[in-house]
Amino acid sequence: MKSLLGVVFIAVFANTVQAETPLPAEFSASIREATETDLNEFKWKKRPVVVLADSKDDPAFIEQMELLNSGAADLNERDVVVIVDTTPEARSATRLKMRPRGFMLVLVGKDGNVKLRKPFPWDVREITRSIDKMPVRQREIREGKGAAE
Repeated sequence: MKSLLGVVFIAVFANTVQAETPLPAEFSASIREATETDLNEFKWKKRPVVVLADSKDDPAFIEQMELLNSGAADLNERDVVVIVDTTPEARSATRLKMRPRGFMLVLVGKDGNVKLRKPFPWDVREITRSIDKMPVRQREIREGKGAAE
Protein backbone atom coordinates (compact mmCIF):
# COMPACT_ATOMS: atom_id res chain seq x y z
CA MET A 1 0.00 0.00 0.00
CA LYS A 2 2.85 2.39 0.84
CA SER A 3 4.45 1.89 -2.57
CA LEU A 4 1.15 2.56 -4.35
CA LEU A 5 0.71 5.77 -2.37
CA GLY A 6 4.27 6.79 -3.30
CA VAL A 7 3.63 6.18 -7.00
CA VAL A 8 0.42 8.23 -6.90
CA PHE A 9 2.21 11.05 -5.05
CA ILE A 10 5.06 11.09 -7.59
CA ALA A 11 2.64 11.10 -10.54
CA VAL A 12 0.62 13.99 -9.11
CA PHE A 13 3.77 15.93 -8.16
CA ALA A 14 5.30 15.47 -11.63
CA ASN A 15 2.21 16.89 -13.32
CA THR A 16 2.07 19.80 -10.86
CA VAL A 17 5.73 20.68 -11.41
CA GLN A 18 5.28 20.57 -15.17
CA ALA A 19 2.27 22.88 -15.04
CA GLU A 20 3.88 25.33 -12.60
CA THR A 21 7.23 25.85 -14.34
CA PRO A 22 6.64 28.27 -17.20
CA LEU A 23 9.63 29.27 -19.26
CA PRO A 24 11.28 32.55 -18.32
CA ALA A 25 10.43 35.40 -20.69
CA GLU A 26 14.07 35.92 -21.65
CA PHE A 27 14.43 32.28 -22.63
CA SER A 28 11.08 31.44 -24.23
CA ALA A 29 12.03 33.29 -27.43
CA SER A 30 14.98 30.91 -27.77
CA ILE A 31 12.81 27.78 -27.91
CA ARG A 32 11.69 26.59 -31.32
CA GLU A 33 9.77 23.65 -32.71
CA ALA A 34 11.87 21.40 -34.95
CA THR A 35 9.13 21.20 -37.57
CA GLU A 36 9.44 24.97 -38.11
CA THR A 37 13.23 25.19 -37.89
CA ASP A 38 16.20 24.55 -40.14
CA LEU A 39 19.47 23.96 -38.27
CA ASN A 40 21.39 25.73 -41.05
CA GLU A 41 19.84 29.08 -40.11
CA PHE A 42 21.85 29.02 -36.85
CA LYS A 43 25.25 28.28 -38.39
CA TRP A 44 27.86 30.68 -36.95
CA LYS A 45 25.10 32.54 -35.03
CA LYS A 46 23.72 30.23 -32.33
CA ARG A 47 24.43 26.89 -30.65
CA PRO A 48 21.37 24.65 -30.99
CA VAL A 49 20.52 22.30 -28.15
CA VAL A 50 18.08 19.83 -29.68
CA VAL A 51 15.74 17.96 -27.33
CA LEU A 52 14.00 15.03 -29.00
CA ALA A 53 11.40 12.74 -27.43
CA ASP A 54 8.54 10.56 -28.56
CA SER A 55 6.04 12.57 -26.48
CA LYS A 56 5.77 15.75 -24.42
CA ASP A 57 4.81 13.46 -21.53
CA ASP A 58 8.16 11.61 -21.60
CA PRO A 59 9.61 11.99 -18.07
CA ALA A 60 13.11 12.52 -19.49
CA PHE A 61 11.80 15.31 -21.74
CA ILE A 62 10.01 17.00 -18.84
CA GLU A 63 13.13 16.79 -16.67
CA GLN A 64 15.35 18.14 -19.45
CA MET A 65 13.09 21.12 -20.09
CA GLU A 66 13.03 21.92 -16.36
CA LEU A 67 16.84 21.75 -16.25
CA LEU A 68 17.14 24.04 -19.28
CA ASN A 69 14.57 26.36 -17.74
CA SER A 70 16.57 26.66 -14.51
CA GLY A 71 19.76 27.63 -16.36
CA ALA A 72 18.31 29.99 -18.95
CA ALA A 73 20.68 32.87 -18.19
CA ASP A 74 23.78 30.69 -18.61
CA LEU A 75 22.45 29.32 -21.90
CA ASN A 76 21.58 32.79 -23.22
CA GLU A 77 25.10 33.95 -22.42
CA ARG A 78 26.43 31.18 -24.67
CA ASP A 79 24.09 31.91 -27.61
CA VAL A 80 22.05 28.74 -27.11
CA VAL A 81 18.76 28.16 -28.86
CA VAL A 82 16.66 25.18 -27.80
CA ILE A 83 14.96 23.16 -30.51
CA VAL A 84 12.24 20.77 -29.40
CA ASP A 85 10.76 17.82 -31.28
CA THR A 86 8.19 15.64 -29.53
CA THR A 87 6.25 14.44 -32.56
CA PRO A 88 7.99 11.57 -34.35
CA GLU A 89 5.07 11.34 -36.81
CA ALA A 90 5.94 14.76 -38.25
CA ARG A 91 9.37 13.43 -39.37
CA SER A 92 11.05 16.83 -39.18
CA ALA A 93 14.38 17.34 -40.96
CA THR A 94 16.04 17.69 -37.56
CA ARG A 95 14.64 14.35 -36.37
CA LEU A 96 15.67 12.62 -39.59
CA LYS A 97 19.19 14.01 -39.26
CA MET A 98 19.61 13.13 -35.56
CA ARG A 99 17.84 9.72 -35.69
CA PRO A 100 16.87 9.47 -32.01
CA ARG A 101 15.63 6.32 -30.29
CA GLY A 102 13.27 7.72 -27.71
CA PHE A 103 14.69 10.64 -25.73
CA MET A 104 17.86 12.34 -26.95
CA LEU A 105 19.71 15.56 -26.17
CA VAL A 106 22.00 16.87 -28.92
CA LEU A 107 24.39 19.81 -28.69
CA VAL A 108 25.28 21.37 -32.04
CA GLY A 109 28.18 23.82 -32.30
CA LYS A 110 28.12 27.13 -34.12
CA ASP A 111 29.95 25.38 -36.96
CA GLY A 112 26.87 23.19 -37.50
CA ASN A 113 28.48 19.93 -36.34
CA VAL A 114 27.09 17.66 -33.63
CA LYS A 115 29.30 18.05 -30.55
CA LEU A 116 27.43 15.88 -28.06
CA ARG A 117 24.65 13.29 -27.93
CA LYS A 118 23.09 12.07 -24.70
CA PRO A 119 20.26 9.53 -24.27
CA PHE A 120 19.32 11.04 -20.89
CA PRO A 121 18.76 14.54 -19.46
CA TRP A 122 21.83 16.67 -18.83
CA ASP A 123 22.22 19.51 -16.36
CA VAL A 124 22.87 23.02 -17.70
CA ARG A 125 26.16 23.10 -15.80
CA GLU A 126 27.38 20.09 -17.81
CA ILE A 127 26.10 21.55 -21.08
CA THR A 128 27.78 24.91 -20.47
CA ARG A 129 31.07 23.25 -19.55
CA SER A 130 30.99 21.33 -22.83
CA ILE A 131 30.28 24.57 -24.69
CA ASP A 132 33.06 26.42 -22.87
CA LYS A 133 35.59 23.83 -24.09
CA MET A 134 34.74 24.46 -27.75
CA PRO A 135 37.29 26.48 -29.79
CA VAL A 136 34.70 28.99 -31.01
CA ARG A 137 33.56 29.62 -27.42
CA GLN A 138 37.18 29.94 -26.26
CA ARG A 139 37.66 32.67 -28.87
CA GLU A 140 34.46 34.40 -27.72
CA ILE A 141 35.75 34.39 -24.14
CA ARG A 142 39.12 35.84 -25.21
CA GLU A 143 37.33 38.56 -27.18
CA GLY A 144 35.13 39.37 -24.17
CA LYS A 145 31.76 38.13 -25.41
CA GLY A 146 30.84 36.57 -22.08
CA ALA A 147 32.75 35.16 -19.20
CA ALA A 148 33.07 31.47 -18.50
CA GLU A 149 31.95 30.10 -15.15
